[in-house]
Amino acid sequence: MALTVYLIVDPMCSWCWGFRPVWDEFQGTLPDEVAVVDLMGGLAPDTEQPMDAPTRDYVQSAWRAVAQRTDARFNFAFWDECSPRRTTYPACRAVVAAGLQRTQARKLMYEAVQSAYFLLAKNPSEESTLIALAEESGLDADRFAADLGSAAVNQQLANELRKVREFGVTGFPSLIWHWQPPGDEPRYGLLAAGYTDLDRLQARWTELVG
Repeated sequence: MALTVYLIVDPMCSWCWGFRPVWDEFQGTLPDEVAVVDLMGGLAPDTEQPMDAPTRDYVQSAWRAVAQRTDARFNFAFWDECSPRRTTYPACRAVVAAGLQRTQARKLMYEAVQSAYFLLAKNPSEESTLIALAEESGLDADRFAADLGSAAVNQQLANELRKVREFGVTGFPSLIWHWQPPGDEPRYGLLAAGYTDLDRLQARWTELVG
């Protein structure tokens, strides 16, 4: 079975945070022959500008909506203790940079950023926060710091964002299935768009694979 599932997420997306337990349980049920590839979605591009009041209100309202629907926990002290910017690209680069040290470190950094942002009121838009998380995660912090702004990491993120656009994905989390039949054109489709509970996700998977 040449089947791949693409997990398209952003470390600072609150709905991705709410979806994380669902994904972890669902992924644990996938057959070994199904490949899983995560792609960074790039929710908000680079900026040095502080987040304006309407955006702060919008993001906080999203946190409350996610908490109500998914029971995910959020630390709203972030909004008093940090100076947020509407950018998630640094956090996405951190995931890519971690993966340069070892493939499994992408997931490690992704989850570290989520916990830092949503639970510990730390700002993953700041490079210093990301470097500290890399060190706490057991990565080579000096190499990570050098990689974070490197051409290789920027190119890899650009490649991932291009792939996301090719799939037509505009919201996160999203799951795309991709099947390469022997000697035929590749096929792909949408498995989930936005937060999806476990029962619905498993039902869609059953429909797909039979």
